Amino acid sequence: MKVLVIGAHGKIGQILTKKLHDSHDFEEIAGLRTADQQHAYEAASLQTVTLDLEKEQTDLENVMQGVDAVVFTAGSGGKTGPEKTMMIDLDGAVKSIKAAEKVGVKRFVIVSAINANKREFWSYGRHDLGATGNFYYAAKHYADLYLEHSNLDYTILRPTLLLDDAGTGNVTVVDDLATVASPKMKIPRADVAETIMAVLRNQNTVRRSFDLDGGDTPIKEAIND
Repeated sequence: MKVLVIGAHGKIGQILTKKLHDSHDFEEIAGLRTADQQHAYEAASLQTVTLDLEKEQTDLENVMQGVDAVVFTAGSGGKTGPEKTMMIDLDGAVKSIKAAEKVGVKRFVIVSAINANKREFWSYGRHDLGATGNFYYAAKHYADLYLEHSNLDYTILRPTLLLDDAGTGNVTVVDDLATVASPKMKIPRADVAETIMAVLRNQNTVRRSFDLDGGDTPIKEAIND
């Protein structure tokens, strides 16, 4: 499966791209914004394409030619302000979804955020992200909603607090984390990347969305449940 990673220079994207490269059943394409980023990835024998989410949708359509699946894990970051958040996390995601539809790439996985599906949570500031948090959650919420109304074979993953710790290989995957008695509310990025790969291998995850947390269940088993 040839997988385009949009946001390959982000922390999850970097881990995921290398895992795809090292696997036996995937071929990675790292979507990168600058030539300097591309040079570094190509030096590690990773395949790359130039991809700027603030440019034309046709640019995205061009790089999706021949791709089997798209993983959208791009984000503007917490220091760029609400304008960039809306243009990357929302408009960039929507353009990517529309481009996949236009080109005929059916499989689309998006990395969202815990509680992004609960408007009552983010629209009244019930989070610890400050004033810009509402923009962040609004962007994630409506990008996910747009994907749900597309014709793509989507999976939406809503991870809890992301850590740079080593992966454990174990997670909690549920429709609603509120049903879990003692959630960890944190998960290593490496486990998110591994979960994305498990999702891509499992057709039972098509047109579904999940909350994703650290846990005690092996990733493949958690996805199969």
